[in-house]
Amino acid sequence: MINPEVRNVAIIAHVDHGKTTLVDAMFRQAGVFREGQEVDDRVMDRLDLERERGITIAAKNCAVKWKDIKINIIDTPGHADFGGEVERSLSMADGALLLVDASEGPLPQTRFVLGKTLDAGLPVVVVINKIDRADARPDEVLDEVYDLFIDLDADEEQLEFPILYAVGREGRASLEKDGGTDLTELFEMILKTVPGPEADPDAPFTMLVSDLSYSDYLGRLAIGKVRAGRAHTQQGLMRIGESGQPKALKVSKLQTFEGLAVVETAEARPGDIIVLSGVEDVNIGDTICDPERTVPLPRITVEEPTVSMRFAVNTSPLAGREGDKLQSRVIRERLNREMLSNVAIRIEETDEKDAFLVKGRGEFQMAILIETMRREGFELNVGRPQVITRDEGGAKLEPIEHLYVDCDEAFLGVVTEKLATRKGRMINLVNKGKGRVRLEFSIPSRGLIGYRDEFLTDTKGTGIMNSYLLGYETFRGEILSRYTGSIVSDRAGGAVAYALFNLEPRGELFVAPNDPVYEGMIVGEHNRDNDIDVNPTKEKKLSNMRASGKDENVILTPVRAMTLERAIHFIREDELVEVTPESIRLRKGILPAKDRHAIAGKKKKATQA
Repeated sequence: MINPEVRNVAIIAHVDHGKTTLVDAMFRQAGVFREGQEVDDRVMDRLDLERERGITIAAKNCAVKWKDIKINIIDTPGHADFGGEVERSLSMADGALLLVDASEGPLPQTRFVLGKTLDAGLPVVVVINKIDRADARPDEVLDEVYDLFIDLDADEEQLEFPILYAVGREGRASLEKDGGTDLTELFEMILKTVPGPEADPDAPFTMLVSDLSYSDYLGRLAIGKVRAGRAHTQQGLMRIGESGQPKALKVSKLQTFEGLAVVETAEARPGDIIVLSGVEDVNIGDTICDPERTVPLPRITVEEPTVSMRFAVNTSPLAGREGDKLQSRVIRERLNREMLSNVAIRIEETDEKDAFLVKGRGEFQMAILIETMRREGFELNVGRPQVITRDEGGAKLEPIEHLYVDCDEAFLGVVTEKLATRKGRMINLVNKGKGRVRLEFSIPSRGLIGYRDEFLTDTKGTGIMNSYLLGYETFRGEILSRYTGSIVSDRAGGAVAYALFNLEPRGELFVAPNDPVYEGMIVGEHNRDNDIDVNPTKEKKLSNMRASGKDENVILTPVRAMTLERAIHFIREDELVEVTPESIRLRKGILPAKDRHAIAGKKKKATQA
């Protein structure tokens, strides 16, 4: 039986194709905001990091009403690193809106999220957005969308998708290429194309947990779509976890989405997306059901992690000065809490009691997790991202990415050369004679670690680079990640302008005068391929003799701010990033210089032998 009063629709798109902006306009025109109410742009980007970076990181739910029909909107991330969010959010949807930029066309992340949607068998409404752009090419983009559907093995029914043209920023969408005057045709198309959820209201209650939240008053909250039956407050239900053993629970409160808010409801109906409280030990993928029918639903499955990073307790001499969460127990609890709400993350213990191995879908996902933790007051050390290889039939396999590059023709040579050194293989080149070229490469995931910053420098900030996981292939050999060494402090103290001025010819420095340094801390990038130990605290020797022209003012080159992503990309296997709420420092894994030299000497002897 289909519930005609509800539509559950996911909005999917590549990063920066206007998804969150279109949702803003849908809120306004559906009457979520009262007349004259001041509302921030991108209201669905509630996390600080989402607003700062202009991307959606976590999938979120909201709801609007159109002609007395409730439309539950699921805002999904557009980046493949957050694929776990896409997969679990699609488990609540009955259809999808696919947004594609009228100029850029379908990009790699579009392919990723659309592939998941088609695999789930959901009907799709294609919205070609930003048709007011001067370089818009809607007809060509539509052909590319059809090609993409065919590449993803869409069936004939899925290929018959409706098409709308929109200017999301202005709140317009239409079947015509002028974009219309409002979003009426978009709402009508959702009601026409996306079916109501199919569920039997008389069957025993069944719900799959697709998301988790937390309330200081209600405890852990389970979010999901009602697959069958009805639920009421104070009703006794059962939870079935991974073990398959049912455990009793009592619903303390039922809530549903209304606009951006969550409101209390007396009853959960079939097809509704609800928030259920009263379940403390619930995990994503669990089934909550009536005691009469304790049959678990298929659990949410996500692709395996491809990247791992080592998270450890901060052991630097400056530990504890800026953060208040340092102990391994606290870090372990925080990582376990992340694993509960993020199905794409895996946490493993290591041989060291104060270190953990965190596995995820990409280096960007890891950087977001680290940035979130440092803003919560954590201090920790993290290592360089490592790809997770597989062993099949004695052969070593590694994850391979399909890389798309769009850049000016003048940068074609340098981009191709850099990617070739990282074991990239060009598989396509499109040059339409308009000054820009589009390249496609097959490249190991590890070859892209640290390359994005280099790429922006090489293309003077004008290049666009995106990729998605293609699969696993035979290991392509070693890749030299960095051709330069590190400038390492050999003592503790405060950096001095005189010493830094004399170190500038050796390479780029990472510290400014008066910055605290310690033995083993990396204070710069050496011009050559070897590490050097230096004294950044050395002061000018003073005497009562003065010579003409010898006391000139020291002028230092401004230090580039060290970002978390740049730090993670820069370090080698024997180096770490020290992350605190206020600082990002680079350091050697082994701080004392004599210990590092002793280990290097042993390795050299072993190699010669």
